[in-house]
Amino acid sequence: MSRHTTEVLRLLPWTGAEGKPCYLIGDGDGHVSRLADNIESLQLGMAADLLDHTDDLLSDRSATPEQLRYVIARLAESLRDVHRIARSRGARHTVPSRADHPE
Repeated sequence: MSRHTTEVLRLLPWTGAEGKPCYLIGDGDGHVSRLADNIESLQLGMAADLLDHTDDLLSDRSATPEQLRYVIARLAESLRDVHRIARSRGARHTVPSRADHPE
């Protein structure tokens, strides 16, 4: 019985030269994959903290336009990170074809 294998491409949570995306080819069990997992976890935690800070800032009537612009810029950065994580994870969870699992 032959086993159908496909290479998995993982979009990494960092960019290469000139901001181009970096990919990892493999099964997700190596050093680079674990490093990417740790960075993604850190980015998601930072996003949650930023949301809490934003809630506090928005409820503060004395917040300055500069403070609001700053937090919006950080939210945009964080949203880019979270979007990259979602794209990476979504690409790794594909629906298998019938050819892969004959009935």
